[in-house]
Amino acid sequence: MKGGGGGGGVGPAKRRWRFLAVGVLFLVVLSMLVPLGFLLGLHNGFHSAGFVPRPHTTTSGDRSNHVDNLVRKLGPTLPKDILKHYVNEAKNETSSANATRKSQKKKGTPVPPQVVLQPLGKRNISGDGGKAGMKGGIDEGLRLCELQYGSYCIWHEENREDMKDSMVKKLKDQLFVARAYYPSVAKIPAQNALTRDLRQNIQELERILSESTTDADLPPEIQKKSERMEATIAKSKSVTTDCHNVDKKLRQIFDLTEDEANFHMKQSAFLYQLAVQTMPKSQHCLSMRLTVEYFRDDSFDQELPVKYSDPTLQHYVIFSTNVIASTVVINSTVMHARDSMNQVFHVLTNGQNYYAMKHWFLGNTFKDAIVEVLNIDPFIPDFYDKTTPSHLNLPTEFRVSFHGINNASAMHSRTQYISIFSHSHYLLPEIFKNLEKVVVLDDDVVVQQDLSTLWSLNMGQKVMGAIQICSVRLGQVRSYLGESNFHKNSCTWMSGLNVIDLARWRKLGISETYWKLVKEQVSKKEGSAALASLLTFQDLIYALDNDWVLSGLGHDYELSTQSIKKAAVLHYNGNMKPWLELGIPKYKVYWRKFLNPENQFLNECNVNP
Repeated sequence: MKGGGGGGGVGPAKRRWRFLAVGVLFLVVLSMLVPLGFLLGLHNGFHSAGFVPRPHTTTSGDRSNHVDNLVRKLGPTLPKDILKHYVNEAKNETSSANATRKSQKKKGTPVPPQVVLQPLGKRNISGDGGKAGMKGGIDEGLRLCELQYGSYCIWHEENREDMKDSMVKKLKDQLFVARAYYPSVAKIPAQNALTRDLRQNIQELERILSESTTDADLPPEIQKKSERMEATIAKSKSVTTDCHNVDKKLRQIFDLTEDEANFHMKQSAFLYQLAVQTMPKSQHCLSMRLTVEYFRDDSFDQELPVKYSDPTLQHYVIFSTNVIASTVVINSTVMHARDSMNQVFHVLTNGQNYYAMKHWFLGNTFKDAIVEVLNIDPFIPDFYDKTTPSHLNLPTEFRVSFHGINNASAMHSRTQYISIFSHSHYLLPEIFKNLEKVVVLDDDVVVQQDLSTLWSLNMGQKVMGAIQICSVRLGQVRSYLGESNFHKNSCTWMSGLNVIDLARWRKLGISETYWKLVKEQVSKKEGSAALASLLTFQDLIYALDNDWVLSGLGHDYELSTQSIKKAAVLHYNGNMKPWLELGIPKYKVYWRKFLNPENQFLNECNVNP
């Protein structure tokens, strides 16, 4: 009975303790859910979606913006004063770099040939097919890029493709942040699991990015990997770490990334210059095919020596090694001539291209005009010293950059592209001994009007008629002219279209003066021998009306259609020649229409005008 009575009394007490234990357990679980919910809210509040860079050239001007975005990701960890100091230091470094550039560009700075910068003014670059370029105003980053890399930056903006690697860029930014946190987290003994997760995620992203350059190359499960990395980064941000270590590692990674970007920028600019200075495969094919055909069939090889040296006719001289370029010059001149019967064209080339040129012009007709092809190699005198080149030289192009008198800011730097005579031009009096007057055309020009009025031009006591560029005066390039005497306010001049009085040239000994200046500058190691032409023709230039020639079609995107149609001659001076893939698309149409797309050789070599 006692056992039974005692058992009946204990049962309700046990049930009461059981309910109490369940209640305590519920409170414990609830107390755990509250901080868990707080952590989830913190995670959602500071969740990083990844930084997708704008499709813009990486320059020093973008550095502070990029750092700002990265700093926002580090917000939960780094104190505000440290972030402010880091951003300000990055801006100060950019300002100091700009100041250095300003001090280096106080004077006119001609750079090596075939390097071009945009002219002063705002740009709105847009190519065919609706490619977007710069939007409003002058971009300081692009301006500084052009000062360093020339017209490569213009071409890069013009030919930019739509971004197809946004996910790749996001993964790279995640990897960037994870690498910055890893060293600090790894030093905390209690965070071994987090350290292991960080290391695994970093190694996984490194492997994926080593095999992928665009989003199409990424594996199907990349979204999950990205989310896993995001979660790991969020955990790292919630861990108390040494801000100095994170800041130091972030700086190191950023410097390495910037060095890598500069390397690729220089490599791209080099490849751009290589593409500019290398003959395209199609044109090389054309030259080889024409050379072979010349030796196969010379039945129509005939000479007209009487007309070639008749001083009563209109003689045009072209220095060129490019078959299709010289063809466009001759064809455009003949097509707009009132009377092509009196026109004689002399194409001066080297021995390598002589037979190709000869076969091409003997096999093509240009109305009633005649064409003579000359190999310039035998005309190069052998009595000059070693400073004289023993090969054909084409007109030399220089980009001159300088600041305004009242404003030394790099944002307002002025640039001008000038083209001047080469060494070969000073052989003209010897090559054409029976002629008294010639018109020299560069092979990168297109003629749009009749040029016959140039032969009745009265130049007085001047030797050459040319377009003068008074925005660049000799005084602004004095450091490149040596110690020679010159008038600092004299305007520079351009090749492209030049009317030359050979009789007065011989009388004044222009060639002898030029070679004397070249030897002096070479012996004294001062100035630039290539700019000796500016001193040789000082006070001997007859200024042609500016409507005769419009320059800049090889580097200036802002030329209006009205000014192009108005000009008698279009000059494609600059790197972006119309026969290159790099040429400015909207200007190519004025050049292409003077080539025959049905020509057999052009089709066989895939020269598509």
